[in-house]
Amino acid sequence: MRKKGKGSTTDADKGVDPVGFLTKLGISHKAFAQFLRERHKALKDLKDEIFNRHLNLKEMASGFEILGMHRHVEHRVDYMEWAPGARYCAIVGDFNGWSPTENCAREGHFGHDDYGYWFIILEDKLKEGEKPDELYFQQYNYVDDYDKGDSGITVEEIFKKANDEYWEPGEDRFLKNRFELPAKLYEQWFGPNSPQTYEELEPIPDAETRYKAWKEQHKDDPPGNLPPFDVIDNGKEYDIYNVFIDPPWREKFRAKKPPIPYWLETRKGRKAWLKKYSPGIPHGSRYRVYFNTPNGPLERVPAWATYVKPDAEGSQAYAIHWEPPPESAYKWKHSRPNKPRSLRIYECHVGISGSEPKISSFNEFTKNVLPHVKNAGYNAIQLIGVIEHKDYYTVGYRVTNLFAVSSRFGTPDDFKRLVDEAHGLGLLVFLDIVHSYSAPDEMVGLSLFDGSNDCYFHSGKRGQHKYWGTRMFKYGDPDVLHYLLSNLNWWVVEYHTDGFQFHSLSSMMYTHNGFASFTGDMEDYCNQYVDRDALLYLILANDILHALHPNIITIAEDATSYPGLCEPTSQGGLGFDYYVNLSVPEMWSSLLENTPDQDWSMSKIVGTLIGNRCYADKMLVYAENHNQSISGGKSLAEMLFGQINEHSPDSKDLILKGCSLYRMTRLITFTICGRAFLSFMGNEFGHPKRVEFPMSSNNFSYALAMRRWELLEAEGLHRDFFSFDKDMMKLDEKEGVLSRSFPNIHHVNDSTMVISYMRGPLLFIYNFHPTDSYEKYQVGVEEAGEYQLILNTDEKEYGGQGLIGCDQYIQRTISRRVDGLRNCLEVPLPNRIAQVYKLKRILRI
Repeated sequence: MRKKGKGSTTDADKGVDPVGFLTKLGISHKAFAQFLRERHKALKDLKDEIFNRHLNLKEMASGFEILGMHRHVEHRVDYMEWAPGARYCAIVGDFNGWSPTENCAREGHFGHDDYGYWFIILEDKLKEGEKPDELYFQQYNYVDDYDKGDSGITVEEIFKKANDEYWEPGEDRFLKNRFELPAKLYEQWFGPNSPQTYEELEPIPDAETRYKAWKEQHKDDPPGNLPPFDVIDNGKEYDIYNVFIDPPWREKFRAKKPPIPYWLETRKGRKAWLKKYSPGIPHGSRYRVYFNTPNGPLERVPAWATYVKPDAEGSQAYAIHWEPPPESAYKWKHSRPNKPRSLRIYECHVGISGSEPKISSFNEFTKNVLPHVKNAGYNAIQLIGVIEHKDYYTVGYRVTNLFAVSSRFGTPDDFKRLVDEAHGLGLLVFLDIVHSYSAPDEMVGLSLFDGSNDCYFHSGKRGQHKYWGTRMFKYGDPDVLHYLLSNLNWWVVEYHTDGFQFHSLSSMMYTHNGFASFTGDMEDYCNQYVDRDALLYLILANDILHALHPNIITIAEDATSYPGLCEPTSQGGLGFDYYVNLSVPEMWSSLLENTPDQDWSMSKIVGTLIGNRCYADKMLVYAENHNQSISGGKSLAEMLFGQINEHSPDSKDLILKGCSLYRMTRLITFTICGRAFLSFMGNEFGHPKRVEFPMSSNNFSYALAMRRWELLEAEGLHRDFFSFDKDMMKLDEKEGVLSRSFPNIHHVNDSTMVISYMRGPLLFIYNFHPTDSYEKYQVGVEEAGEYQLILNTDEKEYGGQGLIGCDQYIQRTISRRVDGLRNCLEVPLPNRIAQVYKLKRILRI
């Protein structure tokens, strides 16, 4: 191993082991281990490439600070865009009459660099009757109405004040040079009459010529008028000159603090700026970026636009310059909640969150839904469809503008208010982020952004999703990484979000987009179809997010269960905090639709629910979410109650069956494994209808794109469901069910259809049998003592029959070995109910 310099450490010293999690899990697949080592080496090479252009990873993920539209302190707005395939770039919009020549930059000019980044300055407009600033680079404080710069003191007076108070006699010329020379050079090179090409820029004399000219200019100056330093060359030619400085003067100069306070006095406030200038691009202006490309001119919505709106006809879209005045801009009121030990996530779509057939807004969601979520006992919300997308019916999964909140729901400040109010209620806010593919639209999306086919996406078949027609990002390109990583950081910095669920990772991790048969062999995860660049992006994303924001939470949605999803990146993993067990909702849907409940296999249910034991504490589970309903399926409530005829003689039994199974499936999914649970909006009260967004197949109807909140106001099964779900959330809040270790599943009987397990001091018992009840069913427990029934799905307040009497709520153990445990309980167990017991008093024998 090559010797490192002083203060440096090797990977081993840092605790990095590219195959560490394989040892931990006892995996001995040589090809996969070699793949991990090669991937680690590729990651180091990628970081070296990044550090050649960026100071550190934080800068790499902070592109939003300079790209896009930003106000500069020198009465102007700067615009920067990445378009390597373009030859000419201009900003067109309402503010300049959509002129492609007024605010522009050309290839070969100073507005374009070697990496394909274009830079355009939009100067604020001097109002009629006002004179230009005395200083060419005059700065303004656009937030504060008044500061020292508005006090009426002239620049000359400030310089004189600095000369009298700060500089010693004889240094006044040095002071003026500090300001005069940079100002002249700045105006000469970048001012209104500056050269526009390198050819027009006159050659700059070499250092020796400039030094001799300076000496000649000051040969008659009196002694002591300039700082005492000179160049000593003894008549020889040097590339680097030896500069002689008087030591006492140098120490005296170094001891001084920089005269920044005097310089800050020249900065003016917002009132002064408003009096003298009108903004070059006013708040609310529509604009686009205009390119001249080898294939001709085109207009695009800027890739880094933070607010995008369609036109009146909805056929095109425009970026909106969002720069509200300080008195109107949203001001944050609440701090982020602490990171909880377990997650109870309420998944929402803002547009369908209202009770009317229309698109609901951020403000309506904040007012009506957030209090309900808090009352229901959840501690986090996960928002889908928030990021700007072209068609409403795509639910937000065909994203067009990654940095913009959807204008369908409101403004950026409206979304900030939503997040802030959620934090005030103690709710974390997660976003469903779609970096696994992008919308194929050109006018509003990133496809063919600069006229080329390989700007943000792969070209050819590699750049097209195998079945969905979406575009696939080129994760190996540093500029694409710059864009995507900055996007993640943007939502945390700008909107104070607390985490992300990464949507459909299998689409990006494999060149077949996850649509291939998996044999279960480790070879599937390291063969030629695995996109290593995508894996490197995910590693970087988790490393950067967790380094910049230690309390951030990242969730992986991957149908292929890629090894190491939730392992630390230092041990060869991808670094996610949680992964989604996607097989659970599929299992419940399949059982309810295709299998009579008397044929349900308890072993299969338990096996699916516990998933991978190695990652039990990293699992996020749910009984159902938006995927089944939005994809054309049915919600569990619709499966259980949709076909019931109220006038049928057996309708009462069918409703009782449906209610029982609904509560049991949610309880066992919630408590058997994992430290995170998710429920889609409305499922907590058994929403009777699926979700269906307006599209041509339903004549663009909003009838199913809403939530029937009025069902909670009337007595009946929906209010009963909500009461049960609320108590289920309280069970975790009080007893910490989800935050406890893996349960001891000691009783799974396919004949009696009974499941029982212990999680901490809590005993869970389920009888899924459709007809058989048990008067004294024996289940094993380890601790001898008294157990109290604390949750019973058959309670009348939950819509049950109340078959268990109050005198049966306390059960005492019997000293008999059952299920491999030292003691047992004999509990009453009616059919289709679940019970939760808690050890209240330990008996010492």
